[in-house]
Amino acid sequence: MNPSASFWLLKSEPEKYAFGDLVRDGRTVWDGVRNAQAAIYLRAMRKDDRAFIYHSRTELAVVGVARITREAFIDPSDPAGRFSAVEIAPVRALSAPVALADMRANPVLAGMVMFRQFRLSVTPVTGGEWSAILAMAGDAGDAI
Repeated sequence: MNPSASFWLLKSEPEKYAFGDLVRDGRTVWDGVRNAQAAIYLRAMRKDDRAFIYHSRTELAVVGVARITREAFIDPSDPAGRFSAVEIAPVRALSAPVALADMRANPVLAGMVMFRQFRLSVTPVTGGEWSAILAMAGDAGDAI
């Protein structure tokens, strides 16, 4: 992994597109983001950045890791051409899902953007937060 890579969290409703769907497909266009702040975050992503995949609504847990394979481009699902999309590929599932309740209880994660802007489907993650979530999943020291 690129040592200057950034980290992200992408929320998806598992009944619409789950991490398992990404694994099955091998890659996907992450599109449909219509919030202006989330779109800014999408445009900030760089190739080889890593992203946690978080299952929202029903599971409420970080379940896997993806890699950004193509930087921001015009979202093909946006007829006006105003919003961006990125392409992602799966890296692997976490050893164990990390539940939202456990994340909220971890003081290292108290400042996560996800908790301040919970409605956003794309948020940045700091290196310390990334490492803490990996540790909570049983993947501490893993180079994903």
